[in-house]
Amino acid sequence: MKPALHVVAPGLWTTVQDLGRPGFQHLGNPVGGALDPTSLRAANVLVGNPPGTGALEVAYLGPTLAIEAEEVRLSLVGAKAVIEILPDIRASNGERFGTLRSVKLRRGEALRIGALSGGSVLYIAVEGGFDIPLVLGSISTCVRGGFGGWQGRQLVAGDRLPLCRTLASAREEFGLDGLDLAPPPRFRALPGPQSDLFSEQELTAFFASQYTVSAQSDRMGMRLKGHPLAHNRGTDFVSDAVAPGSIQIPANGQPIVLLADRQTTGGYPKIATVISADLPALGRLAAGAKIAFEPVTLEAAETARRKLLAEINSLHQRIVPLRRSNPESSRAHSPAASAVA
Repeated sequence: MKPALHVVAPGLWTTVQDLGRPGFQHLGNPVGGALDPTSLRAANVLVGNPPGTGALEVAYLGPTLAIEAEEVRLSLVGAKAVIEILPDIRASNGERFGTLRSVKLRRGEALRIGALSGGSVLYIAVEGGFDIPLVLGSISTCVRGGFGGWQGRQLVAGDRLPLCRTLASAREEFGLDGLDLAPPPRFRALPGPQSDLFSEQELTAFFASQYTVSAQSDRMGMRLKGHPLAHNRGTDFVSDAVAPGSIQIPANGQPIVLLADRQTTGGYPKIATVISADLPALGRLAAGAKIAFEPVTLEAAETARRKLLAEINSLHQRIVPLRRSNPESSRAHSPAASAVA
């Protein structure tokens, strides 16, 4: 039997995601990919994968996954949750451990993840990755298009995700030390490209206001609730290209921030665009979170991007071995408590 993860319970919205499929927007295909590419990369580093390897993106409520392989090494990075290793899928309680670390499971055991807190997404990377065909160079799931990932949809109970490895490599488990996933106090944004369709008073009000992330948000767009913004000349104009982080203002005046599964073009005026360095933190925000924006220059955005890329490229330097609590287990410790000096 091919090694696999058996989906006992799918969670609220669990999909396969990597870094997306750029280069096809002229054909109407969204880029897609992880809402939080920093956490995706970190999860892959922990299990020794290339940083863009496809992983499971868990939103709000986690799945229960039974191990159908001799050994599987997993890592979990992102929002907090109650995470348990069950001796089998019938067990009511299991051994708990935290995120920002790798862990090895064996045939018959199961991983159970509860409700997420402190963020909207959690990533589960598997050593060796999933044995899933590429579509346009990616295994990211495009649910609206019905392609990519596992059968073009979110996971459902009974799915069996094929793995590339039957055995985990012979190595210790590792944690990731000092990775800060907290959101910034204000998200940096470049004004425009249609900021001229708003008065100076409305622009000032936008950057001075605090908004709440709506429960109607999804992977395509983050809907915000707060001060409604008025347009100077209405909302009808010729559709043009949209970028990740574009902040559209529809007729009701409530901002929509475009995310990973955004459409390729749009006809609502865009008052500003969240800079690329802040997009991973934006993708972590859960419904009910408060969000505010501050204007920055293009030069500041470029500096922030270079800083983010440097941090991503140094993720491997944050890897620390976990000290075992006994010869048979290294699951109980967090990176901060277990790093070997």
